[in-house]
Amino acid sequence: MAFRSPFPRFLRPSLAIEQTPHLLFLLRWLLICTAVGVLVGSASAGFLVALDWVTVWREAHPWVLWLLPAGGLLIGASYHYLGQGVVRGNNLLLDEIHRPQATIPLRMAPLVLFGTLATHLFGGSAGREGTAVQMGGTLADQLTRLFGLRPRDRKILLIAGISAGFASVFGTPLAGAVFGLEVFLIGTIRYDAIVPSFLAAVCADLVTKAWGVGHSHYPQLEALPITPLGLVLTLGCGIAFGLTARGFATLTHQITHWFKRISYPPLRPVVGGVLVALAVFALGTTKYIGLGVPTILASFQTAALPQDFLLKLVLTALTLGCGFKGGEVTPLFFIGATLGSALALVLPLPVALLAAMGFVGVFAGAANTPLACTLMGLELFGAHTGVYLALACVTAYLFSGHTGIYSAQVIGHAKHLRFGREQGQQLGNIPTHRENGRATAANHKAQS
Repeated sequence: MAFRSPFPRFLRPSLAIEQTPHLLFLLRWLLICTAVGVLVGSASAGFLVALDWVTVWREAHPWVLWLLPAGGLLIGASYHYLGQGVVRGNNLLLDEIHRPQATIPLRMAPLVLFGTLATHLFGGSAGREGTAVQMGGTLADQLTRLFGLRPRDRKILLIAGISAGFASVFGTPLAGAVFGLEVFLIGTIRYDAIVPSFLAAVCADLVTKAWGVGHSHYPQLEALPITPLGLVLTLGCGIAFGLTARGFATLTHQITHWFKRISYPPLRPVVGGVLVALAVFALGTTKYIGLGVPTILASFQTAALPQDFLLKLVLTALTLGCGFKGGEVTPLFFIGATLGSALALVLPLPVALLAAMGFVGVFAGAANTPLACTLMGLELFGAHTGVYLALACVTAYLFSGHTGIYSAQVIGHAKHLRFGREQGQQLGNIPTHRENGRATAANHKAQS
């Protein structure tokens, strides 16, 4: 029996003409993103195994913390003599998406891998997202010449690499895909990259899991009725999370500025390492170094100490600001989860829900990625409390203002009409832009 098309005869030619480019686009990017997924997923798997090993070794040998300044010297020297062109890390990737110039040097991947493992081995407070994203973007960009991609396609490839790195290191393919689409341009999503981004994120996550590498498991939240009081409290928590994210980003950038006064870059993490080691010694605990996953998990069970989030915030800002390598995201999870958990001491909401809202909310405010963080909350904690998680993320995003952990982010759409003139500016240029604006306004006022 011959196959009969369900479409009328007069529609068939137009459908064939219109859908053929879409099919070719899908097949082309499926091939490219499979290659990206295999490379990035395998790299993330190796990174996670190595990170787990150095963490276990450090916890078994706490004396290694006193070698943190020496580790800082190794990291600083490696970037000063071998990686000056890639020292900007994630911000370099974002710059290449906005203004493509040259292929990301392959050496970025081994340098950030070494720097992150050394940071964790010797007891710095850092995360892992930055490493995975940088490896993902770097490895993906090496395929530009292999597939003969044009500049506009190279932008999409970099976005796919970022998505693959984020998805594979956290085991959250949906959040990873949207993170790559959302992170480089605040308030706007580039939809022409949506298919490659999702393909690369899903493939990389599958490859990492195929290597037998697991991820941290978080509790699934129970369903909670949506009440006016609950919504109001969630908005208040979102404000607190956004202001905390703003404080973290501001402090990290300020510490980076302070350490630049040391003219010889390799000495910056040495001095910072001394300060971190002394702080940990004074606190008498290693609770606030490394990833801090045990503390994150504990915050879902019982209310955290009110000072936990603040101590982690300061130590992480100092670690990253002085030149150690790693990511900000897992420390932000720690900061947000413990802050939310501590709020259970005064708010009539379940401690697990407050910890989960803080977990994704502070990250949403600091990275300016509310949609990705909402999806991450759904993937990690279940969909039963999705409304609360989403409100916490978008409110934190709003109240973090035009600040963030990535100074190369460009404001595609201002968070408020009052700041509409800042559209098109990089976050790192906002202070200067505002200062110039105030000076211009003062001149006009004086002339009038």
